[in-house]
Amino acid sequence: MGREGEFRKLWIGQLVSASGSAVTAVALPLVAVVTLQASAVEMGALAALTIAPHLVFGLLAGVWVDRWPLRRVLIWTDVGRLLLLGSVPAVAALGWLRIEQLYAVAVLTGVLTLLSDTASQTMIPSLVPREDLMRANSAALLNLNLASTLGPSAAGVLVQVLTAPFAILVDAASYVVSTIAAYLLREPSRAPAPERSEVRLSAGLRMLFGHRMLRPLVVSAGIAAMAGAMQGPLVVLFLIRELDRSPAFVGLSMTMFGAAAVAGTFVAPAWCRRVGLGHSYLSGVFLASLNGVALFTGVTPVILLGQALAGLGMSLFAVPQRTLRQALAPPHLMGQVTASWRTLVIGGQTVGAAVSGVVATALHIRPTLLIATAGMLAGLLVAACSPLRELRDLPEEAPAGRSMA
Repeated sequence: MGREGEFRKLWIGQLVSASGSAVTAVALPLVAVVTLQASAVEMGALAALTIAPHLVFGLLAGVWVDRWPLRRVLIWTDVGRLLLLGSVPAVAALGWLRIEQLYAVAVLTGVLTLLSDTASQTMIPSLVPREDLMRANSAALLNLNLASTLGPSAAGVLVQVLTAPFAILVDAASYVVSTIAAYLLREPSRAPAPERSEVRLSAGLRMLFGHRMLRPLVVSAGIAAMAGAMQGPLVVLFLIRELDRSPAFVGLSMTMFGAAAVAGTFVAPAWCRRVGLGHSYLSGVFLASLNGVALFTGVTPVILLGQALAGLGMSLFAVPQRTLRQALAPPHLMGQVTASWRTLVIGGQTVGAAVSGVVATALHIRPTLLIATAGMLAGLLVAACSPLRELRDLPEEAPAGRSMA
C-alpha cells in the first residue's frame, strides 16, 4: 500500500501538470500563428526547438538522473517551468512579445521537461512490481491522455476569451500543484549510483542496440516518430489557414485525439494480453499513421475520425514499448536507457519538425502530410520484419550490465 500511495502522488502531480501543458500545446502555436503571424518555416522552427533539447541534452540527462535524487529533479523542474511559461503573458501584457521569446521558452521548458519526464519514468519501476508495469504504464499514459482530452478543448475557449498568451497562464499555474505533489513524494530506495566507469553517454545506447528486442523497437519508433513530427507543426497551420477552421475546432480535433487515447489506455493491457505485445505495437503504429491521410482529405468528419484513430493507436503502441523498455533495462542504468530512448525517438523528431516547414513550402501542405504517412509506415515495416512481430509476453530480464544480443 505504501508504494501504491507514492505512485498515486506521482500520478496526480503528472496529471495536473500535463493538463496545463495540453493547454499550452494549443496556445503556444496559436500565439505564433494568430498573435505574431508566424510563417510555416517559423512554425516548424518553434516545434523543432521544443523537442531539440532531447537531441542535444538527452544522453546527459540520463547520466544526471541516475545520480541526482529524483524527487529533487521533479520539484525544481516544475518551479522552472512555472517561471518560464508565466513570462509569456507577462511580456505580452507589456506589448513586447516576439517570436524569439517563444523560441527561448520552447527550448528551456524542453530541457526541464526532458529532466522531469526522465526522472518520473525512471521512478516508476521502483514504485510497482515488475508484473504490474503494464498497469502502471497504462495509468501513467492515462493522465497524459486525460490532459489531451480536456486541455485542447479548454484551450480553444481560453484562447478566444483571454487570447493565446494569457491562456498559457493555466499551464504555469498547474506547476504549482505538481510542485506540491513532488514535495510530498517519498522517494523510494534506488540501486547504488553506477561507478564512474559505467557512467558513460553511450551506456544507454549500448543497452538499447545490444538487445534483440529493444534494437528493432527503438529503430521503428525513431523512424515513425520523425515522420509523425513532420505533420505535427503543420496541423494548426493547415486547419486555420488552409481549411479556415476556428481555434475552437482546433481544440475539438485534439480533444477527439485525447478521448480516443484515454479509451486506448483502458484497452491496451487487455489488447496486449490478447494479441501479444508485438502485435499491439504494430497495430498502434498503423492506426496512428492514418491521421495524415485523414487531414489530406480536408473533410471534417474524416479529420475527426483520423484524430480518434491516431489517439487510439498511440496508446496501443506506447504501453507495450514503455513496458518492454522498463522491464528489460538494468535498474542502475534505467535513467540512461530512458534518456537514450528519448534522445533517439523524441529528439529525432527535431529533424522531422524542422524539415516539415521547408517541405510544406516547397511541395504544399497536403503532399507533406502523405510523405509523413509513408514515413510512419516505414517505421511499422521495420518492426514487422523483426522478432517483435512474434513477441507475446515480457521476455526474461537481461542480467544487469549485460546485453542480450
